[in-house]
Amino acid sequence: MPAASHVLDRVLVLEMVRVTENAAVAASKLIGRGDEKAADAAAVEAMREALNQLDFDGTVVIGEGERDEAPMLFIGEKVGRAIGTGPRIDIALDPLEGTTITAKAGPNALAVLAIAEQGGLLNAPDVYMDKIAVGPGYPDGVIDLSLGATANVAAVAAAKGVHPNEIIVCVLDRPRHEALIAELRSIGCGIMLIPDGDVAGVIATTNPDTGIDLYMGSGGAPEGVLAAAALRCVGGQMQGKLLFRNEDERSRARRWGIEDLDRIYGLTDMAKGDCIFAATGVTDGSMLKGVKRRKDGVITTQSVVMRASSGTIRWVSGEHRGHKHR
Repeated sequence: MPAASHVLDRVLVLEMVRVTENAAVAASKLIGRGDEKAADAAAVEAMREALNQLDFDGTVVIGEGERDEAPMLFIGEKVGRAIGTGPRIDIALDPLEGTTITAKAGPNALAVLAIAEQGGLLNAPDVYMDKIAVGPGYPDGVIDLSLGATANVAAVAAAKGVHPNEIIVCVLDRPRHEALIAELRSIGCGIMLIPDGDVAGVIATTNPDTGIDLYMGSGGAPEGVLAAAALRCVGGQMQGKLLFRNEDERSRARRWGIEDLDRIYGLTDMAKGDCIFAATGVTDGSMLKGVKRRKDGVITTQSVVMRASSGTIRWVSGEHRGHKHR
């Protein structure tokens, strides 16, 4: 367990929840409205506003994707009201993880944020990342991204004391995963296909109630760093490898200072030292309930906030009266 950061001690854990609550409530007004960009823009604006009320010198190192045509909280953006004087904090964020989910009123949309001391989070370019993750309680090194799906399922099954066909793997439902899904089905695995939201998918491996043992497949590298920050807090193992589709993406990675384009990153390569992870549900999901509006005008939220140094997980139910985003 990492030592507690005195820098993060000055950033109250509950302040992070207020930031994700603000984004979730703003996005929730657009649930089921079919407008992904508007939902994302509302979450971004609300998250930026909340971050700028905090007494720190924050730098966004994982922000809204460069691919997205949205009003970004962009990589390199400075936030907080103590720039130059307050504690220096690196921030990874996804104001609305699951823009399509929100537009279609599907499950597991989240507002997500992770913070660490300066230099604590991998400054990952907005490219795809091949990922594998497993929850806590397994021996170190039980997963190895270089070995492929069959070997990893066998290793986790052996460590769990079950047959490979008793393992459940979470995979994003994408055409690019057809070969992975076919391989997993050939060994009899159960597969939970999710439409979107791979931060929630990775975190699901840590919750016994989901029944998910492993997460596999490719998704956004920024989301990989956010998921790694969460796993640092609750336990588990994860590896990731950046995937490049063309020379433009390779040169973008080099601009971020990434020299070894074939490197397999471990959990502490993506999120090291003390870190705090917070998420608020936008729509109902396996981990968190979504934002609800009651008849009396009260807005309810459910959030989780975790800290690596203490291993603490707090579940926070909020009731918001007279909320300006109502």
